[in-house]
Amino acid sequence: MEEGRKGILAMVAACVVWGLSSMYYKLLAHVPPEEVLGHRTLWSLVFFGVVLAAQGRLGELGRLFTVPRALAVVVLAALMISVNWFLFILSIQIGHAVEASLGYYIFPLVAVALGFAVLGERHSVTKWVAVGLACVAVAVLTWGLGVAPWVALALAATFGVYGLLKRGVPAGPVVSVTAEVLLLAPLALVWLWGVHVQGWAGLTGRTLGTFGHDLSDSVLLMLSGPLTATPLILFSYASKRVSYATVGLVGYINPTLQFLVATLVFREAFTQWHGIAFGLIWAALALYSAESLRQERAARRASVRVATSGTTRT
Repeated sequence: MEEGRKGILAMVAACVVWGLSSMYYKLLAHVPPEEVLGHRTLWSLVFFGVVLAAQGRLGELGRLFTVPRALAVVVLAALMISVNWFLFILSIQIGHAVEASLGYYIFPLVAVALGFAVLGERHSVTKWVAVGLACVAVAVLTWGLGVAPWVALALAATFGVYGLLKRGVPAGPVVSVTAEVLLLAPLALVWLWGVHVQGWAGLTGRTLGTFGHDLSDSVLLMLSGPLTATPLILFSYASKRVSYATVGLVGYINPTLQFLVATLVFREAFTQWHGIAFGLIWAALALYSAESLRQERAARRASVRVATSGTTRT
């Protein structure tokens, strides 16, 4: 099988895991989200550590921590991904899975705005129209429901900032994510100690300390590590073998599956205002995707022309 096809299959597999993961976390809806997050962090660290050790790459992790600037970026990235994970888990538990899917649909358009504001990237009129449609969608949903879709906006913003920060980490995705969960691990350990020993309660006011008291829940909490790590490894594999535009297009499988699970499995409410907002978002993503493909083809043709002209001169 050619490398490009392997990359696409890996990307599809990663998005399917991400898209269906809401059903997994729904099984832990009775466990406070802070406790789920703590275990997700710790077991992700264990899984990533084993992978890096098997590959003989633990030294890359050590080198990353010796660069002060890189360490500062990793700390900020760890904060962003931790908040993002927590919000996703919470949204599933409180019945806002539709809104969570909206957040991941909005993310590529947030990335366009962040690229312009922070990196000074120049975008075509078509992409700005797509961003404008997303803004209209959020305004419509806010007007119709009487409250802004804060979960969706926070998920899109934290993941957008996370992606921006990752550009400044001088390490591959597996090494950088391992560094992030390693930094978060002490906080997770302190929190789980407080839950189990001190009876701490989180934002939801529930105290539980599930791990070790119920076998099925304990296993589910442990498996949250591989569930987090596996699609990231698949994504890393895919991103090296297919174009960025292809990664972006296939990536829409994730929020689409989230949306289908929320509406068909969880039976969450989907009002006419949701319908209008999602319609606008889908139209925006269609414009964004078409423009991304056009730009990629233009860049490919330009590189071919440069290569051809160089060969001719030689």
